Amino acid sequence: MRYNIFLKIFTLRYTQGEKIKMGMTTLCYIEKDNKYLMLHRIKKEHDINKDKWIGVGGHFEHGESPEDCMFREVMEETGLTPTKYRFCGIVTFLSDMGTDKEAWEYMCLYHIEEFKGKIKECDEGVLEWVEKEKILDLDLWEGDRLFLRYMQERIPFFSLKLVYEEGDLTAAVLDGKPLEFFDILDENGNKTGRIKERSLVHEDGDIHGTVHIWIRRKTEKGYDLLLQKRSKQKDSFPGCYDISSAGHISAGDEPLETALRELEEELGIKAESEQLKKVCMHEGSMNGNFYGREFKNHEISTVYMYEETVDITKLKLQKEEVEEVMWMDQEELIQKVKDGGIPNCIYLDEVEKF
Repeated sequence: MRYNIFLKIFTLRYTQGEKIKMGMTTLCYIEKDNKYLMLHRIKKEHDINKDKWIGVGGHFEHGESPEDCMFREVMEETGLTPTKYRFCGIVTFLSDMGTDKEAWEYMCLYHIEEFKGKIKECDEGVLEWVEKEKILDLDLWEGDRLFLRYMQERIPFFSLKLVYEEGDLTAAVLDGKPLEFFDILDENGNKTGRIKERSLVHEDGDIHGTVHIWIRRKTEKGYDLLLQKRSKQKDSFPGCYDISSAGHISAGDEPLETALRELEEELGIKAESEQLKKVCMHEGSMNGNFYGREFKNHEISTVYMYEETVDITKLKLQKEEVEEVMWMDQEELIQKVKDGGIPNCIYLDEVEKF
């Protein structure tokens, strides 16, 4: 499929009266033998990318198409000529640069799969072939990790907006849909002041906040707990039995409001604040590999109990999240978690607390 892109340079007026320009650039990742040709930007003193590792590319010149700019910049910076390439997407880059100035660019992202020529020295920085699995060890812009993953997974042509404040990624929007960000916590569960995009949190195993809501009913034997079976489409632990309702605490949100929202979204239960009893705090880690990607989960959870009458035949399940629900005796559940009697992602020590 071909994409016709109309390229313009707009002049806007900054809030303090200073003019800024929206620029058009190309960003190209050249691949060979499962390695990317990376540019370590260490030669220019006044460079927004100083000390970062990025692909090659640069600004459009007058009258150039994206391909014109891509061919020219690759030749100028590497001495190579692309012979097979993909136009992967458009990346909107917005940064305050850590100053009262602002950078705003549209980047045309290319994946160059075949080329000819001999690599030359680059006056923008140092070129180096880096194994793909070691790319994340480099000093990258945090948002680069997102579009590099989309590029490697060969998702269809995409539009990604990345917003930085003082060098930190604070917002991202993929094809018009905002991506979720979490507050990063310290070992004591306190907010560090940093926020991070959801998938990157689970790549790195950062500590973040969640809520766990257990729905419980009294029986002659003791107690039943309501379990949900996670949808087969979930990005982690698909098809596993889980807590009655649970969810991540988005950046800036609080546990109780998150718990009330998750109950309603996942199960259709409109609870009142006083109906949720805080049971404990729980810290847990659970890792896995899903769809070929490592998943590292390190969460500090606020655990609630909900003991109002629940008729599971009348619940409105969020099909994207929950496949089904069922009651199970608490002692039976503990035993099944211990011996692997059911596929689950439940923390045993949490269930044993109440």
